[in-house]
Amino acid sequence: MSTKENMSGGMDSGMHAGMNTAQVLNDPYAERTEKGVHQFVCPNCAAGLQFDPKKQGFTCEYCMSFFTPDECRAANDRIKSDAEEEAPKRTEFEENAQLYSCPSCGAELVTDQNTSATECYYCHNPVVLQGRLSGNFRPSKVIPFKIDRAGAHNIFKTWCKRRWFLPKEFTSESQLLHMQGVYVPFWVADCDIHGQMHAACKKIRRWTSGSYAYTETKEYDVFRDASIQFLGIPADGASKIEDELMEAIEPFNYDDAVDFEMTYLSGFLSDKYDVNKQQVFPRVRNRAVNGSDQLLRSSMTGYNSVRVTRSDMHILGTKWQYMLLPVWFMTYQYKGKQYAFAINGQTGKQAGTPPLNTGKLLRVCALIVAGCTLLGLIGGLIAA
Repeated sequence: MSTKENMSGGMDSGMHAGMNTAQVLNDPYAERTEKGVHQFVCPNCAAGLQFDPKKQGFTCEYCMSFFTPDECRAANDRIKSDAEEEAPKRTEFEENAQLYSCPSCGAELVTDQNTSATECYYCHNPVVLQGRLSGNFRPSKVIPFKIDRAGAHNIFKTWCKRRWFLPKEFTSESQLLHMQGVYVPFWVADCDIHGQMHAACKKIRRWTSGSYAYTETKEYDVFRDASIQFLGIPADGASKIEDELMEAIEPFNYDDAVDFEMTYLSGFLSDKYDVNKQQVFPRVRNRAVNGSDQLLRSSMTGYNSVRVTRSDMHILGTKWQYMLLPVWFMTYQYKGKQYAFAINGQTGKQAGTPPLNTGKLLRVCALIVAGCTLLGLIGGLIAA
């Protein structure tokens, strides 16, 4: 990232910095054609681009991005090359993957030929074998599980010990049997961003001389112009899993990611993504834009006050990779409501919303009130 400042009323120096948040990933776009005529696709979300005569460029009506003709040609040449390279691997994956379907909640689970999926990890109902997987669902990378089932159970029990008002059944051994090791589908994005920020900044100096107090205020027109690259922004592609729950167990270390092979699915389940790149792009864009905005704001140091007057963050291109990330996942039905608990299968970070046993809470409150009342009576007797 490079930045610069323009100032009035004082002097300040420019700055140069760089940003890398994860490893560089490949781009799995697919080429689009319509009636034999090539149509450019958006380098960010893969939607079709429309030519804008006024701007003399291409606009994406889905994510509102804009690109010059040269940017479109370069991106789409790369898209075509990557799609041709991935085609044989996708066919092999489809031939060896088994697809199970839950007749209760509609979830579709993917396993290898040696794994028998008997239970849906969402609703705990039996699943039935649907047949071969078809379509473009082959991941390019996978992060293998580092935490086994026993380790996941210990993490869960430790998490429960800090919560006093859980239902007894929630921590039972029978409930732990429902905990499943799941490879959750994720879209992982790299975003190239051009950011500009204007701010009105002040430096204030105060001093006294004799019987007089002085205040000197210098005002600066500060400007940042930066090229920023965010790498490895994850967004889960499973609609049945809460986005907030998956974000809570981040981050994943992409250094452990390896090329996908079916053997990694042995003994585990995987969800089939049902949220595509176009649908998750708004989440990715918000994280990339907000992160870039915060980065430029944090670079404006040495001032007593900073008032941002304009912030423009333009995503020039997004490279996508479809990955499977390891999660120990468990759901629990309590009084008509479903609760979910998740553990990062690589780092052990956990998150979830625990059910509340209101009966146990009320009994404890009643005991506290009774104890306070008894102490008050004893105190009154002693005073008398």
